[in-house]
Amino acid sequence: MTERQQETEAPPLLETRDLTVEFPNPAGGWTPVVQQVSFTVGQGESVALVGESGSGKTVTSLAVMGLTGVMGGRVAGGSVHFDGRELTALPEREWRGLRGPGMGMIFQQPIRSLNPAFTVGDQIAESVRRHLGFNRKAARTRAIEMLDLVQIPRAAERVDDYPHAFSGGMCQRVMIAMVMACNPRLLIADEPTTALDVTVQERILQLLRELQEQTGVSLLFVSHDLAVVAELCQKVIVMYAGEVAEQGTAADIFLRPRHPYTSGLLAAIPKPGLRSDRRLEAIPGSIPAPGSWPAGCRFHDRCPHREPGRCDSRHPDLTPAGPANEARCLRTSEIELQGVTVA
Repeated sequence: MTERQQETEAPPLLETRDLTVEFPNPAGGWTPVVQQVSFTVGQGESVALVGESGSGKTVTSLAVMGLTGVMGGRVAGGSVHFDGRELTALPEREWRGLRGPGMGMIFQQPIRSLNPAFTVGDQIAESVRRHLGFNRKAARTRAIEMLDLVQIPRAAERVDDYPHAFSGGMCQRVMIAMVMACNPRLLIADEPTTALDVTVQERILQLLRELQEQTGVSLLFVSHDLAVVAELCQKVIVMYAGEVAEQGTAADIFLRPRHPYTSGLLAAIPKPGLRSDRRLEAIPGSIPAPGSWPAGCRFHDRCPHREPGRCDSRHPDLTPAGPANEARCLRTSEIELQGVTVA
């Protein structure tokens, strides 16, 4: 059974359709930053949003959380459905009831999201009291339970510590505990391992895997690191210049990429045993800024497979490129792309 057939039988927990997000520009108008983005996250599924900085993945995740307005932007088109409920026109008072028990978000650099004036236990307890109606004693007990769940040693003692007493990896665990304390159905993790060393990264990824197994929470994982995504996610959405370049199962994305950008990202993953005198692969150039997207394929000026007069003049649609995959490339059926080599 294909993924599309499964989605037909079981409605997804999260579904975005043609999502477009705009931000004000100096000329007084609005500039699209994310344009016509569509994807789904199923019940208990792990889905990755990947791409270089500036691809639009974080803006997409903020739109799902209803936080676009906080950043000064607006949802200009499309829809976001959570458990069948349309969210783009939801009043803020209803959003406050949805964030927490419905969905929660782990932000980059957790130390900036924790208030240095309050203990970590107080901050977890505040979330539980606001969203679940617990009293002070029950909320404190819940905070200790959650710190223990995310494997912070001596949780009953450390509940009274302030954020500065925790390492970066432990702060990330505290943030995960705070979000998971309200039993959300969807967890959005925005680059949760970016500032951590490799060993701590692996521990956080293992923790997320264990939490999914224990709670059944769905995961939308935002990252630029495809090596990290390979360990965690079942489905991958590759974004470039504010739109989806390719999406499909993780196995197909990694082994049989259909878009040159995806293939370039995979080639840039450091290989074990790489000699110190060998340079890493890299995609030349950089993602164009919103408002400066080129005509035709937005990747054409960086693409080694571009066809002049075609790729620079016609903007490709996202079209089927396999049993469960889609790619936004005019030459998908004409070129062979390199994926990850399995030893």
